[in-house]
Amino acid sequence: MSITIKDFGQGYHLLVLTNKHGLRLAVTDLGARIVSLKAENRELALGFDSAQEYLEKDVYIGASIGRTAGRIEDGHFTLDDRTYQLSVDPATGHSLHGGSPGFETKKWSYQTIEDEQGDTVLFTTESPDGEHGFPGNLRVEVRYTLTQDDIWRVTTRGISDQTTLFNPTNHVYFNLSGDITQPIDQHILWLDSEEYAPLRADSIPLGKKSSVTNTPFDFQEPKQLATVFESDFDQKVLFDGIDHPFFLKEQGLDKVVAFLVSPDEKIKVSVATDAPSIVVFTANFGENTPEMRGKNLSDHGGITFETQIAPGAEQFSDFGDIKLPPNTSFETTTEFKIETRKDF
Repeated sequence: MSITIKDFGQGYHLLVLTNKHGLRLAVTDLGARIVSLKAENRELALGFDSAQEYLEKDVYIGASIGRTAGRIEDGHFTLDDRTYQLSVDPATGHSLHGGSPGFETKKWSYQTIEDEQGDTVLFTTESPDGEHGFPGNLRVEVRYTLTQDDIWRVTTRGISDQTTLFNPTNHVYFNLSGDITQPIDQHILWLDSEEYAPLRADSIPLGKKSSVTNTPFDFQEPKQLATVFESDFDQKVLFDGIDHPFFLKEQGLDKVVAFLVSPDEKIKVSVATDAPSIVVFTANFGENTPEMRGKNLSDHGGITFETQIAPGAEQFSDFGDIKLPPNTSFETTTEFKIETRKDF
């Protein structure tokens, strides 16, 4: 294993972890984000070449997201009989990803930890009491580990001195073809979920769980993502793709809950998580896509696996609980196992 540190511009750093198989993970202290994931010299994750490009083009790609991933309707929530008002996106009137600027633009402190089993970058930051309207001084750690057996592990931990909300995620996008000019429609997806959360047109959950059975959102048997894009399913039409929470049938790091296979079937990424849901987003950007590493990103040029408690949990108890009591830590871990054709 090895860790190298490079300049990433604007005062930020790029940290590159490489294991014995040549799998390479690059992360940065700008937003505690993943920048690159390479296997067999193929780029598997969307990203930019400099901090400036993230700040100018899309600050969410690959970033750690929080305090709360997803949208909170009207920026309102109630804790212990007290109502809080968050800063909201002027375009929608809702809070998005905990408010902007958020975790994705913070400069995180970091330290490196080298070990025979895998190398780690530990990022830390503080979100002060009242930031974007949230109560409590919140300390957050994001730990990225690259193991010798080709697993990228993400562990996020938070602790606050007051009761608050906390529902973090990682906003990685995968395109396993290695060519971002190609959409992910020929990728094969399997997802261990029989229920999803339907959304309003403004992306706020309706507050119910709906069966995926007999819909294009049913990935309980592996199938190409093209089956979604080619459908006239109403929830797909609203967003020109998937941008929905899926509730997992099982959870735990000993269980694979999703996998994605490249069109040429040479790369497979499997997901295990202790989170109860995954927000799947198929990069429904239309023609408004950024240039990335010298190429224009295709519409539907990536897919996320945002492991978390389902957005809307602050108002729909059936979705889960994102209340964080004071002086009580919350920790969540997701593992992405990268396999090449010879491995699966």
